[in-house]
Amino acid sequence: MGNAVVHFEIGGPDDAPLVAYYGALFGWDLQTISGGSYTLIDTRGGGGVNGGIGKSQTGEPWATFYVEADDLQAVLDKAASLGAKTVMPVTDFGGAVTIAMFNDPDGLLVGLVKAADPAQAGEQPGPSAGTGEPVDWFEVLGSDAGRTQRFYADLFGWTVGDSDPGAQGYGLVDTGAGRGIQGGLGASDQASWATVYASVADVEQTLAKAESLGGSRVYGPMAVDDHMQTGAFRDPAGNVFGVYHHGAH
Repeated sequence: MGNAVVHFEIGGPDDAPLVAYYGALFGWDLQTISGGSYTLIDTRGGGGVNGGIGKSQTGEPWATFYVEADDLQAVLDKAASLGAKTVMPVTDFGGAVTIAMFNDPDGLLVGLVKAADPAQAGEQPGPSAGTGEPVDWFEVLGSDAGRTQRFYADLFGWTVGDSDPGAQGYGLVDTGAGRGIQGGLGASDQASWATVYASVADVEQTLAKAESLGGSRVYGPMAVDDHMQTGAFRDPAGNVFGVYHHGAH
């Protein structure tokens, strides 16, 4: 069984504008925790995963996803042996959550979160039902699709499907976890990122709204096949965030 992708996170030097931006863009429910500087996201999408918006301690923006693991240090050590670099060591936030972060061989930021103790009753609640846009896809685009796919498959036990040569070796990922979200691993000549995608009703309309709120378009709408369009934008802090629409067959 592979490791599940269970959470996403966005941050910048000033988190308040990002909270306003994403709330207006996607209709998410946003609750700032006591003490400020971090806001919990319930996408109200009825599926996918929830996330958070934080304030950067270094001034650098970030957007990424978190992978669940039982032993975070063991994953960091294995990641380092595969060419990654620890960015945040294993850190316990007062018993509420334990996380770590690394840069993969392309310098792309990915988070780790400690799996809940099975002895504890229940799991973290998923997105509630509502009119928000669900976040239900992750993506890593490195400089070399084969290297990216091997790194994540080796590290997390993910299975990467047959690559599409027309899409620079893009491969669909089955995490094998039976929960969380699935994704894709590939490469791009233009830009590299590790991020997530929200499912939206209209890609062009969403990208236009992202621009009107102070973001900028990265690409799209782009037709993947007869049924799917994708796109991506940069938020006001400079983070890349993806959107897609999958129509009925």
